[in-house]
Amino acid sequence: QVQLVESGGGLVQAGESLRLSCAASGIILGANIMGWYRHRPGNEREFVAEITKLGGTAYADSVKGRFSISRDLFKKTADLQMNSLKPEDSAVYYCKLRDDIGRDFWGQGTQVTVSS
Repeated sequence: QVQLVESGGGLVQAGESLRLSCAASGIILGANIMGWYRHRPGNEREFVAEITKLGGTAYADSVKGRFSISRDLFKKTADLQMNSLKPEDSAVYYCKLRDDIGRDFWGQGTQVTVSS
């Protein structure tokens, strides 16, 4: 059983920063990719950022230059540093882990609200 627990969400003003953390636990067949997705009201869940086991990263165009993803392989954590936040970044943010055989696991989500 793989569990992902997100933390670090909250309410901030536009232009401020937040750091989200995701901690994985359980029997994990490798943690090939860890990533962050978000679900904004009225929209589909969308990709935000991901990082591979080798440290390769990818970002959605909407967050490039503002968000940065990092991970600690030993601690099985992945953090998302979010700077210069905008009201349109308000969403529930979810952590995802893809193991070495392609199974995806999701956290419960953490709310981020950015006021203008």
